[in-house]
Amino acid sequence: MAKKEIAFCGTGRRKKSIARVRLVDGKGKITINGKDLDEYFGAETLKYIVKQPLTATETEAKYDVICTVKGGGFTGQAGAIRHGISRALLEANSEEFRPTLKSNGFLTRDSRMKERKKYGLKKARKAPQFSKR
Repeated sequence: MAKKEIAFCGTGRRKKSIARVRLVDGKGKITINGKDLDEYFGAETLKYIVKQPLTATETEAKYDVICTVKGGGFTGQAGAIRHGISRALLEANSEEFRPTLKSNGFLTRDSRMKERKKYGLKKARKAPQFSKR
């Protein structure tokens, strides 16, 4: 019989991206869509964004992060993973990490989305060039 592992789950969202995150006891390995963090995200800033909640709570070496992320671009996905990790950490240690995560703004869902295109305009706000005649 396989050993049952305790996992803490969290869902994170940012723009059009949705991340489903699982925290498992481990040594700090981060896996995104079956790939390693360094393999999935090329830019150092995106890797930093993903690791922020673990660094703030000093739990980098305590949990392994396994997550699946869909939709959006790389920046949105990194933000969604950060939000999901924060929620999963809260589930793992409810009241211990809440003040730290809340003060850094990791628990707040970033509600900024792409504005829709309006009729009569070229984009959401860009209007065609005005001509008197």
